[in-house]
Amino acid sequence: MAGLKGLIGLSHFIPGLFSWHPLLMSLAFSFLMTEALLVFSPETSLLRSFSRKVKVRFHWVLQLLCLLCALLGLGIISYNKYLNGKSHFVTWHGLTGLLTVLYASMQCMGGLALLYPKLMKNWTLAKLKLYHATSGLVCYLLGCASLMLGMCSLWFTTLVTGIFWYLAVLCPILTSLVIMNQVSNAYLYRKRMKP
Repeated sequence: MAGLKGLIGLSHFIPGLFSWHPLLMSLAFSFLMTEALLVFSPETSLLRSFSRKVKVRFHWVLQLLCLLCALLGLGIISYNKYLNGKSHFVTWHGLTGLLTVLYASMQCMGGLALLYPKLMKNWTLAKLKLYHATSGLVCYLLGCASLMLGMCSLWFTTLVTGIFWYLAVLCPILTSLVIMNQVSNAYLYRKRMKP
């Protein structure tokens, strides 16, 4: 493993290797996943007039891009920690982030059941949609929690201070409230109203 550092030598060619981690993770969970979930919103979607099939495909592509960014961000931080001889996944941010990426991977696999519902013979499509939406909400909230924990890190608090730190923390809080409202209105409240 010691030869890996000299063989690859990424730290010599990529200045600020660590800085790619917050960029990719923010892109994954603050932008791509948020947009993927908002595709189905009747109020905020840019694709309101498109068919459900187009929205589902767009959601799928955005979620796949989100997962790729998250896996790359995880790989970069792991490699950076290896280069600097630091321990992996020892902070709440690191543990929550790892859990979020693993959960997002499983959630993407669960989404395949909705693309091919005939593979799940004992489940109705409505039940699969409900479970995927509520599980996706949990994944999104985990991602927001991990982002907020990252904003409490020494690296972030030295770069962003004062009112700007509070504004940064407010962003995942507000978007998670919007997403929670959307999922609740689309799946949970509608389900309760049916006899």
